[in-house]
Amino acid sequence: MRANKVPAPSTSFWSVKVLTTGFGEALSDFLVRRFDPVPTVLVTAVVFAVVLAVQLTSVRSSPWRYWGAVVMVAVFGTMAADAAHVAIGVPYWASTLVFALALVVVFVGWRHTAGSLDVHHVDTLRRELWYWAAVAVTFALGTAVGDLVASSAGLGFLAGGLLFLAGIAGVVVARGLRILGPVASFWAAYVLTRPLGASFADWVAVAPSRGGLGAGTGLVSAVLAIVILAAVSALASGQRRGIRPGRQAAVRS
Repeated sequence: MRANKVPAPSTSFWSVKVLTTGFGEALSDFLVRRFDPVPTVLVTAVVFAVVLAVQLTSVRSSPWRYWGAVVMVAVFGTMAADAAHVAIGVPYWASTLVFALALVVVFVGWRHTAGSLDVHHVDTLRRELWYWAAVAVTFALGTAVGDLVASSAGLGFLAGGLLFLAGIAGVVVARGLRILGPVASFWAAYVLTRPLGASFADWVAVAPSRGGLGAGTGLVSAVLAIVILAAVSALASGQRRGIRPGRQAAVRS
């Protein structure tokens, strides 16, 4: 058995998760709009592969390695979902459907070959590989859903963000009432936090003509990067001192 290097779904976990989704959205937009998209996506893919390989081959849990991998999933997953729409012309509803089906395939394969989808038991290489496959697809799915709601449905970024926030609140209530089990509620929240963070990041970054505040993707990326670094540093410091993360959130696995 391997060490479980996936953090417990605590309040701090969900907080950093939302921050990474906003950062991934803002940084992806910043990079592809200022550099040639093709080499930018390729370089990002290589960095993502390297960071994930470091996480997979490590023998101990590390907040820096784990959240570094999540950040790169956020950036690359956003680029992959956006490329499907911008470069290939796939409509948002179609990419949403494709990524949703892909997530079902990952979950079925994970359950069939490695047992439980519970993130407290990602203790073999096979389960860890399935876990990161699920994480990558949830980010791509969340990106497609967020774009579908904001653009195709015409809600805009702020209203879309509030809608996803309400969705997460619904998952918390469903978990509290035992309508959803711990595993289902965890993954539902995991999918919804992607468009939640991205919607609010876009709202702050984009121009007022697009319904935003006009802060710019560069500034939003920089601010979120600083906050994420501070949060992960605190988690790493707490781990070294043997302090457990904040209390368990209502949505947990």
